[in-house]
This record gives sequence, structure tokens and C-alpha cells, in this order.
Amino acid sequence: MQTLQQAEASRDVNSLVALFADDADLSNLATTEPLHGQESIRQFWQHYLSVFDRIQSRFTHVNTGNGTITLEWISEGALSSGKPFSYRGVSILETQNGQVQHFRTYYDPPHRNRYPAEEF
Repeated sequence: MQTLQQAEASRDVNSLVALFADDADLSNLATTEPLHGQESIRQFWQHYLSVFDRIQSRFTHVNTGNGTITLEWISEGALSSGKPFSYRGVSILETQNGQVQHFRTYYDPPHRNRYPAEEF
């Protein structure tokens, strides 16, 4: 959670990517197939952050156990166009040997003044 918040503030994804195993995978509602490996994951996070002028995620519920971490969150800020956004979701992380092996995120569909999915 802290590493994501630091990446959001600094735009440096290196510490975030280092949390993932070399052969990790990442998926969310905007990806048709899971992304595999640290380089693909690095590119995802760099692109994700580039969409925002500013973003701050806060975590509302955290559940851990048996190598699985579930995070409920709300992200708010402004898109690179300056338009404000707010959206919420859940991320599920499966870990092995202290590293993220599988990362899946599900978020609310865009509506009203929320973040447009096509910009993800």
C-alpha cells in the first residue's frame, strides 16, 4: 500500500515493480489477457500513472491470509486533462516467497463523473 502511494506521488514505479516476482502476472478489467513478467508490469504501471495529473489511493479495508491479500480502495485525483475523477475497487494479490505472483484488480464501472474506462 505504501509503495503504491509512493509511486503515485513520485511517478517512479521501480519500487512497485520490485514487489512482483519475475514471472508474475497482472490483470484488470481493461486488459483482455493477463500481463506477464516484470517488464510488462512495469509498462502497465508507467502507462497507468501517465493518465493522471495527480492520483491518490486510500485503502478502506485490508484482509490477509494464506498468501492472499485483498485490498479495497478508493482512488481520487485529476486526469492529465485536469478533469477530476474518483473510482473504487478491489485488488487481490497472491504472494509466494514474499513477492506478488498474481495481481488482479476489479473496479466500479465508469458513470457520472467517474473515470472513463477507455482512458485506463
